Amino acid sequence: MSIVPPAHSSRTGLRLRIAAQPPNGRPARRIHGVWWPRTSDLTAELPKLLGELPHAWGQITSVTVNGTTWSTAPGRMLVANQVVRLHRTDAPQAPHTICLLAPGRGRWSLLVVAPDTTEPEAGHLMNGALRD
Repeated sequence: MSIVPPAHSSRTGLRLRIAAQPPNGRPARRIHGVWWPRTSDLTAELPKLLGELPHAWGQITSVTVNGTTWSTAPGRMLVANQVVRLHRTDAPQAPHTICLLAPGRGRWSLLVVAPDTTEPEAGHLMNGALRD
């Protein structure tokens, strides 16, 4: 198990955009946000992400990532004194997503923008992915 210190509450440095909740009567979103990590090191990036998610999402206990996107990932990590189970998939239908699960609260999918993407391209991708 990889042990990681808790993420700081500072929003500086985290490149994350969360979609607004759809109005009543509209279908739920397939993508709930977009994340542009700085590196492909999941053990360094995941604690920062989990520390900045909306409080309403609850405590994330399980994360599924695409195995080809990230350099390495342990089976579980300790993040802010909480065990988070990590699952890897090579599913071709979701090569650039991360799935977050909070029991009793829900499941959220984030589009992952590759760390080496240029800032203009990443901005374009992040804005486009969240358009209704």
